[in-house]
Amino acid sequence: MTTEEISPVNLSDSFKAYDVRGLVGDTITAASVQAVGAAFVEVLGLAGETVLIGGDMRPSSPEFSQAFAAGASSRGANVKLLGLISTDELYFASGILNAAGVVFTASHNPAQYNGMKMTKAGAVPLSSETGLAEIRDLAQSYLDNGLPAAVDTPGTIGEADVLQDYAEFLRKLVDLTGSRPLKIVVDAGNGMAGMTTPAVLGDALLPGLPFDIVPLYFELDGTFPNHPANPLEPANLLDLQAAVIKHGADIGLAFDGDADRCFVIDELGGPVSPSAVTALVARREISRAKAAGEERPTVIHNLITSRAVPELITHDGARAVRTRVGHSFIKTTMAEEGAVFGGEHSAHYYFRDFFNADTGMLAAMHVLAALGEQEGPLSELGREYEPYVSSGEINSQLEDVPAAVARVRDAYTRPDVTIDELDGLTFTATNGDWWFNLRASNTEPFLRLNAEALNTTTLTTLRDTVLNLIRK
Repeated sequence: MTTEEISPVNLSDSFKAYDVRGLVGDTITAASVQAVGAAFVEVLGLAGETVLIGGDMRPSSPEFSQAFAAGASSRGANVKLLGLISTDELYFASGILNAAGVVFTASHNPAQYNGMKMTKAGAVPLSSETGLAEIRDLAQSYLDNGLPAAVDTPGTIGEADVLQDYAEFLRKLVDLTGSRPLKIVVDAGNGMAGMTTPAVLGDALLPGLPFDIVPLYFELDGTFPNHPANPLEPANLLDLQAAVIKHGADIGLAFDGDADRCFVIDELGGPVSPSAVTALVARREISRAKAAGEERPTVIHNLITSRAVPELITHDGARAVRTRVGHSFIKTTMAEEGAVFGGEHSAHYYFRDFFNADTGMLAAMHVLAALGEQEGPLSELGREYEPYVSSGEINSQLEDVPAAVARVRDAYTRPDVTIDELDGLTFTATNGDWWFNLRASNTEPFLRLNAEALNTTTLTTLRDTVLNLIRK
């Protein structure tokens, strides 16, 4: 890299706690990606090792993949270009091949964004505390001072396709061949599920399953011409809900852009909460682990999943472990505890059999298996796992977040409320009627409220009272 080519990019603008996300051509460029590729190999000591590189359907992903490959191979890593992949395909490949890697994606962010999710060999998570900050700092020095000359023996660059192996691996984990016939509407949001759904649930690569799949927006298009690939926003589920009703489907599935998260819609068009999906999948994984001789399996859940989740885990004779929000916390705790499964309110689902990594497709397969092995509709099945009423996440943009938190804490510091500080502040009524959590955003002036109660009346009163204190 010559002096004229040195990028003005400040990597602190795109490096987050667990991944990298930035505006293409502004906070993330081909030059910055090449520097990160070189730093990735140096920091993790990957000279002579295999590095996996793939990307989603965003227009910049191919260029960025090539740039990262150039940087990584210049430091002696042997690159395997995986082409178009979902994020959980990278985790699969990293786990099965025991190789470090990166996928270029900005998940559910708009089209003008791209980013990097990086993993160590074996799909071990990489965060700012476990190497990501060092990679950022070394890459920044390369950007500021120029890349060093290539090592004497640069690495090779080849190609590999892991889609069929990924599909076969998932099919072995959940046997769907005995399911009753199901009509399934899948909204891929023009994201990577448009490629992975036909491979795993359809007959594109493997024998067909007893499913009639109605595709919505399966065309891979990183400009997202139909709606943002963010199913967490209710507006982005409207097309799927309408299609489920129109086609008389048994279930609807919505994936985000990189297909690592999955949201579920029942036959009436109603959302099945990620907490309910967590509980349903937990029950299946607990049962399977016990059948294999595990006396008391462990299941991880973050602190803002429904109270129904740990209650069901305990009821089924397993151990519930509560953790902070965020995939690196979940993955780390999964490994430490030997947990069979973990779930988050954000529809990230983690499996021991999937290298402790998250995969929306495997979670969807568990829901399909549960639905397909009984005759009742999904609305009835889901009701069993949703005994409480939840607010969902409510964000308040504030000038003074700490002051708002202090007001709420002062109001609820009383004998009938317990307060814990595992992640933000969680307030719980000692009589069990309600709880709520306040968490400040790490990157924006937002305060996030999640609340749950025994009934709608109690929840409404609680929500409005807390919001009035927050926004005072």
